[in-house]
Parts: sequence; C-alpha cells; structure tokens
Amino acid sequence: MTPAARTQAAIELLDLIIAAARDAGAAADVLIARYFAERRYAGSKDRRAVRTLVYNAIRLCGERPESGRAAMLLLADRDPEVAATFDGTRHGPPTITPGEPLAEAGIAPAWLRDALEASDIAEEEQAAQVGRAPLDVRINRLRPAGDLPDGEAIAGLPDGLRLPAGTNMDDFAGRIEVQDAGSQFVTLAMNAQPGMTVVDLCAGGGGKTLALASAMGNEGRIVACDVDRARLSKLPPRAERAGVTIAEIRLLDPGREVAILADLVDGADVVLVDAPCSGTGTWRRNPEARWRLSPARLERFATTQAHVLDIGAALVRPGGALTYVVCSLLDAEGAGQVDAFLARHPGWTAEPPSLPAGRQHGAGLRLTPHHDGTDGFFVARLIRPC
Repeated sequence: MTPAARTQAAIELLDLIIAAARDAGAAADVLIARYFAERRYAGSKDRRAVRTLVYNAIRLCGERPESGRAAMLLLADRDPEVAATFDGTRHGPPTITPGEPLAEAGIAPAWLRDALEASDIAEEEQAAQVGRAPLDVRINRLRPAGDLPDGEAIAGLPDGLRLPAGTNMDDFAGRIEVQDAGSQFVTLAMNAQPGMTVVDLCAGGGGKTLALASAMGNEGRIVACDVDRARLSKLPPRAERAGVTIAEIRLLDPGREVAILADLVDGADVVLVDAPCSGTGTWRRNPEARWRLSPARLERFATTQAHVLDIGAALVRPGGALTYVVCSLLDAEGAGQVDAFLARHPGWTAEPPSLPAGRQHGAGLRLTPHHDGTDGFFVARLIRPC
C-alpha cells in the first residue's frame, strides 16, 4: 500500500468506528480486524501503519467527529507527512480543499470533561487518559517456573511485569496473563487467602478470577458469575491453561440473580463486585469509548452498579468483606456509589484498602494513568458488621 492508500484505509475505518460508536456497534479493534480480514493483500507493515493512523486520529478528537475524513484532516493539520498523502491519487484521499472543516480537537466531549472535573480529575490527569497504554502482564505462580519474556518489574506487584510493546507471548501461554497493573493492584485489595470462599460476581472473561486463584494457591473456592454467557464461556479454557482448579462457573439470569445465588447467602469470606461501568479509566486502550458514553448511559451504569452491590452484600458472611471495583474515574460510579451503599446498609463500614499505589478518594482509593501509570480505577473495601 502507498502512504496515500494507507490514509484512505484509515479514513474508511474511522467512518466505521464513528458509526459504531453512535449506534452501539462493535469496538474499534474488532472493526479493524474485520476490515483487514477482507483485505488480505495488506501486509503486516501496512496493517500496523493504518492502525497507528486510526488511533492517532481518535486520540486527537474530543467530540465524536462527523466523518473519518474530518478526523484524519485534524491529524493532517498536525502532521505534514499525513497532509502530503491527501494527493488525489487513485487509491488515496482527494486533495484537501481550503477551509475544509476539521474534527474538533480535545480530550473528551464537553459534558464528560465537566463530569471529570467535578470528580477532581484535573486537566493533566485528563490528558493522560488518552495516552498509550503499556503492556502489563501477571506471572502465574500456579504453573511451573520457566523462561519469561524480558520486562521491567512493576513496583509493588510481586507478579507484575511491564513488557515492550509488541512482545510475542505465544510461548508463555498459561504462565503469564495480560493484565493491567491497575487491575492487579485492585485485586490485591481483596486480600484473598488460601481456603477462603470467594465470589467474583461480575467475572466476565475471568482475569481477576485467575489472579485470585493464584493468590490463594489454588486452595479454597471461587464462584465466578456473570450474566454474559459469551464472556463467561472464555473462562474455563483460560482456567485450564493457567492450572486453576478452584473456580466454579455460574451463569446468572438477569432479574433472578438472588435465586441462583441463594446457596451462597451469608457464606462468602470475600465478594468481588467488578461492576459494569463507563470505562473512563481505560481510554488509553479504547479511546473511541469517549464517543459512546452519554449522560443517560452513565445513569444506567450507576443503576446497575447499585443493584449488583446489593446482591453482593447479601452473600458476604458477618465480618466478611465486599470489594467494589470500577475502571472509572467518575464519582457517580465510584466514591458516590459507595456513599450511597453505606447509606442503604447501616452498620457496614468502609476500610480503605492498603495498596502500594493509588490515592485515597472518598471511602476508597483511586488509581489514575497520570499518577500511577495504570489504567484508571476506583476500589473500596466494605466490611459487613458481625
């Protein structure tokens, strides 16, 4: 592909990504994979170059652009090499018309920036949210030791490594798991010990379930639950590769969670509620997520979070703990959500997690890309009265 053809491909992909963000369609990485699956003539260098153009343009745009061309024109306005590819050649984009409108530069849509500021996320913190994420992994202690990829140890995480971008990890399957350092830190907040009964109430694909099993030395019981069959189905093969034998899978039926979990009421030492959220802490990995969020969608997330917290509370034994986690930096999903929980559940108390990262925020801790070099998280540890 010529440089101009790469720019045109990026414009076409941006059109798909913008439409998907507007209509709740597939994520950008899925759309990029599909696009190149249909264009096998594009070599690996072409695919990397186009992907870089796409994500560079996405990171520049605050509001959702009107079109992929407008987004790429904004990038061209900042990068003369990109501007030169608008040459009107057969496979490239048409030349730039004087005064042609550009997408609006920024960190996020205006309403979302206001919400971040109201949650004490300053401008430099917001800017770090749309930087590039590192490649962090967790060493799995349940598998025999062997060669590991060259990487940098992550301070405060005995099993954490930060690897060079593009590291091929196929040779290390089962012995390392891709997991952001922030996710590893908040998992430590559970203080899960061998022999405990643990419930991972929103397990998804099981990243934190696997980390908990490793921390527990494969001794005890972990019940991994979710309402999403497709995501939960990824956990058994991952657990098998990782040597995890204490994880039980339980698919929940929305609206009937209490009945399905009845045997666990008052019985868990620790419950993890890694709740569905806006993902404002993960923009480094999914920058187009800024364009998917709306005030109404944020309100729906908050309603779901309160619902799942109440379900989780019923499972905790007297004196046990509920750990609440969201990969969000908005108080509506973090500190405010915990305050509302404590108001609904008299006698429960918040015990700020003791972690080697993060800063106290409300009744919990908050990790941010700017301060901690991790994805953004809020975590709180809530203790049931005896």
